Amino acid sequence: MADKNTAVAPILAGADVRHGGTGAPRLIGLGLVASALFSVTFVLNRSISLHGGDWVWSAALRYIETAFLLLAWGFVAKGPRWVAAIWHLFWQKLRFWLVAGGIGYGVFYACCCFAANHAPGWIVAATWQSTILATPVVLWAFGGKVPLRGVAFLVLIFAGIVILNAGRLEAGVPLAQIASGVVPLLVAAFCYPIGNQLLNRFRHQAGPHAAVLRDPLAAVLLMTLGALPFFAGLLLLVHPPLPDMGQITSTGLIALFAGCLATPLFTYARNLSSDPYLIAAVDATQAGEVGFTLAGEALLLGSVSLGMADYVGLIAVMGGLIGFAVSEETAPEA
Repeated sequence: MADKNTAVAPILAGADVRHGGTGAPRLIGLGLVASALFSVTFVLNRSISLHGGDWVWSAALRYIETAFLLLAWGFVAKGPRWVAAIWHLFWQKLRFWLVAGGIGYGVFYACCCFAANHAPGWIVAATWQSTILATPVVLWAFGGKVPLRGVAFLVLIFAGIVILNAGRLEAGVPLAQIASGVVPLLVAAFCYPIGNQLLNRFRHQAGPHAAVLRDPLAAVLLMTLGALPFFAGLLLLVHPPLPDMGQITSTGLIALFAGCLATPLFTYARNLSSDPYLIAAVDATQAGEVGFTLAGEALLLGSVSLGMADYVGLIAVMGGLIGFAVSEETAPEA
């Protein structure tokens, strides 16, 4: 179980751990809460893009501000010894955190922010769901086994995403513009589960470090610190103009909702189990970001109108999520 002092402990108090993990319905529920918080990212990144903010600063500022918020919270809530333990583990395993954080947070989020310059937030959120099919591939590459019943429901979710995206081409959007959004997101779709699976493996094999990594905020902070050198290099390479106060504020909100709340919650849910099927089920809840982002853009930007295909796509996504829970709960015990 996670450290009872973590900020998300009240949310997680009802977790029912069995056989080293929690049942799929509870994991999916936690994942959906995280996906609602993650959707803030897509809405605000699109807003930043429409107001001329540079995608590199959108990516870098989110993690700079996340690191600051988590360090400040840890110092106040847990004391300097907690912060010292984080720094010790970071420098002791520096190469691991640079690789895991650089790939899972750095490359992933830079690609998402680049895509936000070329497509509405809900399109970015929908296309990002290609990670649903990337996750089983990543788990397989790490030596895991993903049951076919799980893959079938992943395909159902992905079919819903395809339906949501099909209208984009029919509306006459240039192929080059679509590719500028799709290709980076396909890269991000693999980078995020790779980084998370590296963290998951390290957590389950960490030995004396396991106590620190049971705190999801500690795990997120370590991954965030590992991503900062990547963003520093990206800023030096691209050399974008300085951000304005509006962009700094928006990325600060993203850092709070996605970095300090959603990511620890998602990491907690994912790390509750080492079962590849349950890990894939948690990752699949990211499909909920599409619906939440649609609602967020409609409310804040007023630029979204839904057709019949959109509703069909959303139903397919939610049907896949329900199928995950039902199939796991009715499956015979191993």
